[in-house]
Parts: sequence; C-alpha cells; structure tokens
Amino acid sequence: MKTDPKKSARTPPPGEEIVFEGLAVSPGVAIGPAHLRERGALSFSEREVPVEERGEEAARFQMAVTSGRRQLQKLRIKSADLHGSVAAEELGYLLDAHMQMLDSARLLRGVTQRIEQQGLNAEAAVWQEIEALAEQFESIDDPYLKSRAQEVREVGDRILRNLTDEGAFVGFGDLQPGTIVLAEEITPADTALMDPKRIAGFAGLIGGTEGHTAIMARSLGLPAVLGCDGLLQVARGGAQVIVDGSRGLVIVNPSEARLREYELKREAFKAEAVELSKLRDLPAVTRDEVRITLHSNLELPREIGQAVMAGAEGVGLLRTEFLFMNREDLPDEEEQYRGLVEIIEGMAGRPVTVRTLDVGGEKLAASIAERHGESVNPALGLRAVRLGLREPELLERQLAAILRASAHGPLRILLPMISALEEVQAVRLIMERVAAQLRAEGRRLPDRLPPLGIMIEVPGAALAADALAEVSDFFALGTNDLTSYTLAIDRGDERLAHLYNPLHPAVLRLIQFAIGAGQRAGIPVSICGEMAGDPRYTPLLIGLGVRELSMASTALPRVKNRIRELDMASSERCARAVMQCADSESISALLDECGSKPALRDAARSSA
Repeated sequence: MKTDPKKSARTPPPGEEIVFEGLAVSPGVAIGPAHLRERGALSFSEREVPVEERGEEAARFQMAVTSGRRQLQKLRIKSADLHGSVAAEELGYLLDAHMQMLDSARLLRGVTQRIEQQGLNAEAAVWQEIEALAEQFESIDDPYLKSRAQEVREVGDRILRNLTDEGAFVGFGDLQPGTIVLAEEITPADTALMDPKRIAGFAGLIGGTEGHTAIMARSLGLPAVLGCDGLLQVARGGAQVIVDGSRGLVIVNPSEARLREYELKREAFKAEAVELSKLRDLPAVTRDEVRITLHSNLELPREIGQAVMAGAEGVGLLRTEFLFMNREDLPDEEEQYRGLVEIIEGMAGRPVTVRTLDVGGEKLAASIAERHGESVNPALGLRAVRLGLREPELLERQLAAILRASAHGPLRILLPMISALEEVQAVRLIMERVAAQLRAEGRRLPDRLPPLGIMIEVPGAALAADALAEVSDFFALGTNDLTSYTLAIDRGDERLAHLYNPLHPAVLRLIQFAIGAGQRAGIPVSICGEMAGDPRYTPLLIGLGVRELSMASTALPRVKNRIRELDMASSERCARAVMQCADSESISALLDECGSKPALRDAARSSA
C-alpha cells in the first residue's frame, strides 16, 4: 500500500505495509529491524538578562563552547577505527570545520554582542546568531554550498545542548548487526559513527542529496533515504524496514512478497557492484569503438582517491570553493597554490579542470562581505566571474596560484557564470598579465598557458555560444544551473522543485545549440551537470555529440557500463527522436524506451 505520509497521521494496524517516498541519496538496498533514534527537541525560552548579569551569561556561553571543543576532540578519538578511508577523511574535514566554526570570531563576537548589548540570554543569542549564519548559506545558489547551512546548525545545536545540559551525541555501538536507523535528523557526525558491519542503512526526514550526510553515506556504502516526511509517525522500533536508496523508498512492515522481492534486489545490487568494479581499467567506448572520456567532479582534495578508484580519467570540474570555506580571511596565493598542487599531483598526470571561484563574495569571507554587502538576489547578483572582475586582486591571486600549479601537471581553467564574450576577453588579458608578472619573478610556468574555457550555464551563454566559442578554448555545460535559469526555478524551493526538469525541450535545445557551436568552432565540449552522471541520459548526450562527461565518482562506473552497451548509430537516432518531441513527458517516455537496448533500436529506427 502506498500512502501519502502528509495525509497519514494515523497509526496503522500492526504489521500493515507502508511505503514512504523520499530522496534517494545513497544507492543500494538495506533490510533489517528499525532503530528509532529519538533526540528530543531542544527547549528554551528567550528572556532579558539584567545588565549586571550579562557578563556571567557571556561566560556561560564561553563554557558551552569550550565543552563543544572537548566533545569534538573525543569524537575524533572515537572515530579512529572508522571503517572506510574516505569516510574517515570526510569526518576529519567535518570535525575541523566544526572546530573552526566554534573558534569563529564572528560567531563568538556575534553571540557575545547579542548577550551584552541586546540583553539576550545565551540560548536565544546562540540560536539567533546561528540562524543568521545558516540563512546566509541557504541563500547561495549552489546546492553544495547551500547544504553547509546544515553544518552551521549542527554547531549551534551542540552549543545549545551544552547550555541546556542535553547530550551532544549518542553512538550506535550497542545495536545488533543489520540494524536500520530511522531519525528525524541524521548528522554527518552520526553517519561517521555508523559501522557498516552493524548498521545496514538509514532514513531520515532532514537533508538532501548534496549534504555531508549523503556524501558520507555514499562513501560508506550505506543505502540511505532522506526527506521522508511522516516516517517517524508510523515506524516503531524493531519493525522490519526496507531502505531502497536507489529509488528513494522506505517500506515499513513489508509484506512477504515485498520482502522476497527486495532480498533478490539486494543480492543483485551487490553482484552488480562487483561486476562494475571490473570496469575500472577498461575504456568508456561504445560497441562501435567511439571513445568517451569520463572525468570526476571534485569538491575536496580528499576525493582524489575515490575518483582514481572509480576509473576517472581526470577531473572535469574542480570546485575551488573549498579553499575559501569556513574562514573569515581569504587564502593567499601560496595557500591556493599548495592546495591545487596536492590535487594535480594526486591525479598523477590525469588532466584537472580548475573552476575559478563560483560564489557571491558576501557569503564565504567576511572581508569580501564588508566591501560589497549582500546581493538583493544572490543567484543573479555579484557572483562567480562577475565578482572576480569586480575584485581583480581576488581573481589575479587565484589565477597566479592556478598558473603556478599548472607547472605540475595538465590543467585547464574554467570560468563560471559567463554571459558575454567581453568577460572571457577580460579574464584572458588578466591571465596573460599575471603570467608575464610570474615569469618576471622567475616562477616556473609551462611554455603554453593552460586552456581557458567557460561554463555554459545561463541561457544567454548558450544562445551566444557561437560567439563565445571564438574566444574560448573549451565549453563545459553546467546542466543544473542551465535548467534552473532557463525555467526560472529555484531547486531549493520545495514548492517549485517539481517544476525543475532538465528534459524540458527548451533546456535540451540550449544544450544542443551549445554543443553544435562547440563542434563548429572545433573546441571540446563536456557536460559536468547532474545529467552527465545519470545513465538514463547517456544515449541522448553522446547522440547529441558530447564526447566528455564529468560526474560524481560514485556515478562513473554505471555511466561507463551504459556507454559500453551503446552504439553511436542508435544513440544518434535516439537523440534525433528526443529533439523532435515537444513535451517533457514524451521525452521521458522515449528515454525510458531507450533504456532497453532492443527498445532503443526500435524507437530510434521508427523516428529515423
């Protein structure tokens, strides 16, 4: 029985099967008894503190922060035997980030000022300051950075629990093997303490596919579903539960038939993972020998190992925002250079495409915020390359670091949020000036400067692609932003998310036109948005002419497998059929047919 949880506040009869739909954040199937992680909501009141008591209240806040630091240090010790090196590194990053936030001058100063100047009690002051910080992250038009708001709130939650004497974290060491954890919120720190030999999977209400909880679930190989509204209203501890992390389903009290069905799926998933791992050293080539290059998108240096293990031939999109996160100052040239060299050397000769800073300056670094303040609409405001051209010293410093790093291995430079060729020309002039200065200083640079490419992620850039191709060395199509800007949809707004659709004919027309412009100019074109990592879209994209795809490392083996099943003739016929469709529903149906090899040939043949 499928139930709309929002309409199902009733308690079902014992044993009744209930299916919840959520976000598929980590693939795989888990079956086991439920453990409900209940963490009581924090309860405190806002009150005015008399002037003579405000110093004592500020000291109470400082003690809560000190306790938080000790807890994080204990958590690091507890996680020393964490299974999975990627997860261990992810937790290390997380703990460092939380520690930095606890030490953040802005957080400490902001809370203290609210206590001393506004007379707020410590709990209310912390809550208000944390919410102000979290809302700033949430306003960023980048899913990865937007999800950092969760980390900010976790730090605030830790301080508040210390102030209210409620426990900061609870482990999972006493659970029986095969347990499935259900909770309103599962934090990255919670996930890091989950031993895959003991925890089979988890499901929660809060979180998204781009957050650290999802990243760590994937790195640990734990099937996981988030966004399951109503789950805790009906699930009971010890009840049999299925987590389908591939389809985003949680099934409570599954029937015997459903249980048998999912036991087979679980075994099939495990067998598929073993088979896919055998593809790592094989080329991504179609049956008629057309070579497709597969790259990984990287957020952090610690993801290098995962990309190499997945068989990535390079980094198609290196987001450099990690160098600017969780700090109040800006990284200097040397720090950026060292961070980039670590990644280039880690990829051992595989090419790395470095995207210049793609944020609004008001969010990540207080020093920039003080100069520009907040944009009225951050998605359309002073961000990405616009910020770099407005702050040439910021751009010059980053370009100098990138150019120096290019002496250590093959590298390309990618400019985000380009909408006019004048922007590309301006950056190229700056790059050449910076290179000349570096050479004059005796810095080692390659004889030929790195290729300078652009993100095609706004409709204006796609429509002007022929002109932009004349001043660019390569294109990278960011299908996530291109879809959002074309359809005027904010993916983070749950009221509108159902309208976000990369298969909208308008989006596909822009993609097709940009690919064609790149081909006409003879420059490489890659796809680095989410479409690249979904095997369902693979025949369409390579049928449109794309020969380079960049995606999350976890998606790479399945896309490679899909490519090796295809041939170019049927893919091109499939793409032509798709581009003749006038509505998303027909396109989606056609792609589903293309998912079956015989159907692909039949559908493509009929449209030819």
